[in-house]
Amino acid sequence: MKRFTFLIGMLIMTVWSVCNAHDNIADSNVQRTTDLGERAWLLPPREGNDRIEDIRKSDWFYRSDSKVINFGISKNAGWVKLHMTAPKQDNAVLLIEQSRLMTPECYVVTNDNLIRRVPVTAIKDVPNRQWPGTGFIANLPKIPGTDSYEVFVKLMSNELLVTTLKVGTQESLSGDLISKEMLFGLYSGIMFVMLIYNSFLYISVRDRSYIYYVLYILSIWLTQISISGFASKYLWLNNDWLAANSVSVFSSLSGITAFIFIKEFLNIGKYEKLLSRLIYFNLSTFSLSLCFTLFGAKHLDFITMQLATFVGSLIALYIGFIVYKQGFAPAKYFLIAWSLLLVGACLFIMKDYNIIPYNNVTIYILQIASATEVTLLSFALADKINIFKREKEESQARALEVVTENEKLVREQNVLLEIKVKERTEALETANDTLNATLTDLKEAQSQLVDQEKMAGLGQLTAGIAHEINNPINFVTSNIKPLELDINDLNDVIQMYEKLDPEKDLQSQISAIESFKKRIDLNFVREEIKSLLSGIGEGAKRTAEIIRSLKNFSRLDENDTKPVNIAEGLDSTLVLIRSTFPGNLKIVKDYQPVPEVECMPGKINQVFMNLMSNAVHAIKSKPVQNEEEFISLKTWQEGDHVKISIKDSGTGMPDSVKQKIFEPFFTTKDVGEGTGLGLSIVFRIIENHRGTIDVVTKVNEGTEFIINLPIKH
Repeated sequence: MKRFTFLIGMLIMTVWSVCNAHDNIADSNVQRTTDLGERAWLLPPREGNDRIEDIRKSDWFYRSDSKVINFGISKNAGWVKLHMTAPKQDNAVLLIEQSRLMTPECYVVTNDNLIRRVPVTAIKDVPNRQWPGTGFIANLPKIPGTDSYEVFVKLMSNELLVTTLKVGTQESLSGDLISKEMLFGLYSGIMFVMLIYNSFLYISVRDRSYIYYVLYILSIWLTQISISGFASKYLWLNNDWLAANSVSVFSSLSGITAFIFIKEFLNIGKYEKLLSRLIYFNLSTFSLSLCFTLFGAKHLDFITMQLATFVGSLIALYIGFIVYKQGFAPAKYFLIAWSLLLVGACLFIMKDYNIIPYNNVTIYILQIASATEVTLLSFALADKINIFKREKEESQARALEVVTENEKLVREQNVLLEIKVKERTEALETANDTLNATLTDLKEAQSQLVDQEKMAGLGQLTAGIAHEINNPINFVTSNIKPLELDINDLNDVIQMYEKLDPEKDLQSQISAIESFKKRIDLNFVREEIKSLLSGIGEGAKRTAEIIRSLKNFSRLDENDTKPVNIAEGLDSTLVLIRSTFPGNLKIVKDYQPVPEVECMPGKINQVFMNLMSNAVHAIKSKPVQNEEEFISLKTWQEGDHVKISIKDSGTGMPDSVKQKIFEPFFTTKDVGEGTGLGLSIVFRIIENHRGTIDVVTKVNEGTEFIINLPIKH
């Protein structure tokens, strides 16, 4: 039953089209412009609408009832069929009034079924600018012996597939195109006047609303001239990408700049958070549309842009209404301007769908609405300045009243104040004397405590040096006596050789020497001497290392900065406090190549010593010792800073202790074990070097101090 109904419908459509075909013949010999929209037959876009050989036989054409041919949004081709009288002259021209189409194809089919392809040229590509306006033109051929023929026009677009068709001569068509070009020139003039006017206002008042508004005017002007096709004709002549995508790009930019302007102009931050969220929603939608364009998703971009424009217009009206209700007077101009633009856009779209008549007013209604909107928004910005001016004047008047009242109060209070000041001055002088005496005592106490801390550090350093030097010295002294005995044995052998008497029995003398050599084991003596000398050399080497480390470390009172090798400072400090290490402590070094740092070397070495001593104390304080504890030393470079990490596996610290460790006199050690000034001194030294120190710690897992020093002081 469905198939039968479908076939009946097809038959009725075919018979109706045949019966009405000759009622729709367009005259191509007139010397005036003729609209072909209502005389056309249309085949909507669908897959397979590509070949003229198939299309001319199609029964799916339907009669147009509007001057505007509107196929909507589609990736496929739509076709227009025209029954036309064959021109008697060579100047008949078919005008396709839509510059944003892909280049149309035009075919002429005569009564003898001969198909001719007619070249279609974009007006912007016509040499020497012979044609005004925008769109496409095709010269209709004069075919001898042919009274009429069918014209097939193939239309495709990445955007809305809408156009109008006209036929006439170049002279008759140019008149309409020149009028359109003049109107767009007038529109561009209005937009540029508003752009320059608001640019000067921005330079004068430095209100960001104006610069955002200038960007909005520029974007909406570029959008309109892209829609009309004048941008491709006059601005980007040979840029195919902009020619194909300028409408989508600048429409999205218009939406973005519009909502940035709305946010700034209406002071959205002062009102509900919902309004800000709506602003950011629209900015995201327009940005998404722009991304679709940049990544080539043309149809998805156009749909997103249209949806964002429609929803954004309603949201803008809602925001303007809410702000106006809150008492912001310039919002009324904004509401009127945005309403006019929305009405103009609706009428422009309704014209394309034949809801309202297609005439000169509806053709240019969008440009009229945008120019009016731009003008009204300029009034709104000017009104905003007037409001700020009135508010400033009122504020100044109130301030003047307050100043006058304050002067009166000041005069009345001056007498009382003079008496009070005299009394307070005497009291302050007494308190000042007391504070000066207290401050002097505190400075002396602080100096004593700092000296005490230095002496404690010096004592620790001295004990470490004594312990470290004692070991290699013992190593040397313990080897001297065996070395002396071995040398004596060698001397005895030498003396026996010196006493050889050639006149006596040499064989017996040599046998006695060989016997003595076996008794003292001469080979063992030689090896032992080498071993003892090696031990003495190692002791001397260790002693030299300790002296060198002491020399490197002992520059505590130097106040001049100089380039210092950080790794050498760490190693020398390790050598001097090595005697305090527990037996299960392992030192882990990770010295990455870093440049020399400009600093006071003695002060930095004091920082290293205090931090390492605290690390050793934290490890020794652990109630349960691991089989192997560690102190990790690491250096690395980040930009123009060098970082030093000193990390231990000690007891760690809770947050309550971590927050106080750099305070003077704060300590977690038992009474008599520390003054609480060590980390305070560390912090002050790092601060004086314009560096920072960070602490990373966790209870029972250890502590890490990270020092950050600038390479150039």
